[in-house]
Amino acid sequence: MTVSGVVGIVLAAGASTRFGGGKAVARFQGERLVDRAVATLVAGGCDQVLVVVGALDVGPVRHAILVLNPDWRAGMGSSLRAGLLAAANADAVVVTLVDQPLIGAAAVGRLVAAWDDGAPIAVAAYAGQRGHPVLFGREAIAALLPTLTGDVGARDFLASRSDVVVVDCTGTGRPDDVDTVQDLRRLSP
Repeated sequence: MTVSGVVGIVLAAGASTRFGGGKAVARFQGERLVDRAVATLVAGGCDQVLVVVGALDVGPVRHAILVLNPDWRAGMGSSLRAGLLAAANADAVVVTLVDQPLIGAAAVGRLVAAWDDGAPIAVAAYAGQRGHPVLFGREAIAALLPTLTGDVGARDFLASRSDVVVVDCTGTGRPDDVDTVQDLRRLSP
């Protein structure tokens, strides 16, 4: 399997204990959260999409390749690492979380456009607050990989870099997290 171009990565490996399990397959506006995240990445311009799984068998996911993180209990950093390693030939990756169903395809498109314009790292911001998705170009991926251990994600790496381009994504959606069933109900119209 060769994964290349701009690759979307959905992090969906956690046990979702606060949610009561099964968050990736929970339904929001008629579709599973995992399917919604994949569709957002595809519509936003990703050539291929990887879904990093671990605690839960999500079953088949259209338009995506499943990547198993056997070390999912270690945390998000290990899942991000698994996704980046699976996307080793990518020119860039766009990373998003399975539990942010209001992220819009336009946000992904803006990050890809920033990368097309030369941004090595692009981070979505909503009303001035940084969030997801995040795009890493090939050189940034190489620098990020050694920093990922256990539950340490990319936050410290991003804070240490002077080449991060913050892309205003206000109005393209919202980065609200779904941590509990109540959160999901609150976001539903």
